[in-house]
Amino acid sequence: MTHALSNGIEFNAPAMALAVKRLGVRMTFPKGVEIFGQDEEADLVYGLMSGAVRTTRMLSDGRRQIGNFYSRGDLIGLTTGPVHRFSAETLSDCSFRVVKRSSIQLHGGDDELDDAIWEAMRRELEQAQEHLLFLGRTSACERVARFLISIAPRNSSARVALPMNRQDMADYLGLAIETVSRTVSHLQASEIIEFSGCRYFRVLRWDALELLAA
Repeated sequence: MTHALSNGIEFNAPAMALAVKRLGVRMTFPKGVEIFGQDEEADLVYGLMSGAVRTTRMLSDGRRQIGNFYSRGDLIGLTTGPVHRFSAETLSDCSFRVVKRSSIQLHGGDDELDDAIWEAMRRELEQAQEHLLFLGRTSACERVARFLISIAPRNSSARVALPMNRQDMADYLGLAIETVSRTVSHLQASEIIEFSGCRYFRVLRWDALELLAA
């Protein structure tokens, strides 16, 4: 079984990985726990060592927006402002290397680390902009197909574990949960994907799924 999820910012740049390992304190959180809250002070950065996390934001009209999903190797909580714009919650049992922002700032003379931090923040902003454009110009079928492609290992027929539920998918893709369920049912009926329950799936026909996502 494959656990594939990588939509976040990785801390695999050598300087960043070294800083997280050297300065970080190991912490564990069980499934369903808030790591940090929306509008809370952004004084910590989290290197995700295992598990899955989602970031969410409550809008003024009561709707929930999902910012991103994160998996092993992703960096969470790195922001240019003093507070978190999103809250972060565990989708499974998780372990982290937690680093104080002030500790990272003390190493500000390290050009390689500075470059890695700015590159990470640039990529996060770029991903957020691309996601907004994606939601504005694609159909429900395209959104679901692209999401499943981003989760599954390319050209693999291995069974994939989804850490998020259908409501999470719907909120991330800007769709109603009923629309997500209908689209998934259509893809299954067309023998493009195969679900086992709601949390496990595998791609049966990559060519067809990629065509729908184009």
